[in-house]
Amino acid sequence: MADKEPVVERREDEEEVEAASAAAGEEEDTGAHVAPIVRLEEVAVTTGEEDEEVLVDMKAKLYRFDKDGSQWKERGTGTVKLLKHKENGKVRLVMRQAKTLKICANHLVISTTKMQEHAGSDKSCVWHASDFADGELKEEMFAIRFGSVENCKKFKDLVEEIAESLTKTEGKENEEGSSAAGLLEKLSVSESKSEEATTKEESANAGKETDTKSAATSSE
Repeated sequence: MADKEPVVERREDEEEVEAASAAAGEEEDTGAHVAPIVRLEEVAVTTGEEDEEVLVDMKAKLYRFDKDGSQWKERGTGTVKLLKHKENGKVRLVMRQAKTLKICANHLVISTTKMQEHAGSDKSCVWHASDFADGELKEEMFAIRFGSVENCKKFKDLVEEIAESLTKTEGKENEEGSSAAGLLEKLSVSESKSEEATTKEESANAGKETDTKSAATSSE
């Protein structure tokens, strides 16, 4: 009498065959091409910083002083930059929030910009500025906090260096303007004197002509 095959082994073989067939079906390339419903085109994104050189780029947290509530309010956490324009040389401070990239500070560094250490923190500094982050110029008081004392000092020193350089440039321009004004004044005075001399000379010549005519008439 022949031995019967174990039922368990047959079931295991069937399961192996089914699994292999399923795997082959998944790997089989049907050659079908499914076109996307919407075709997306690349769009050039501009930040407005293309014509500027990055002087400093640091992570920080910005605060704005609320005059109505007489308290500091967080403006955003992100990256603060000092950008120098490649053509006119002007430097502006720009800060964007980390996730949304929303601008939370945007103003020029001018000769009167002065950074001061925030009371009680050597990682923070405070300054005043005419800011344009909200689309219109507003007189703001900002405080910024860095992750380290070194970054705060580097940022503060660079802003002060730029402001000092602008002060010297403006001083030279004022001196040149004063010199030009003085030169114009001298030229005006010289021209006035020349005109007076010319007028006197013309008057003298006219007098001589009159005397000559009178003498001629008398002789006749």
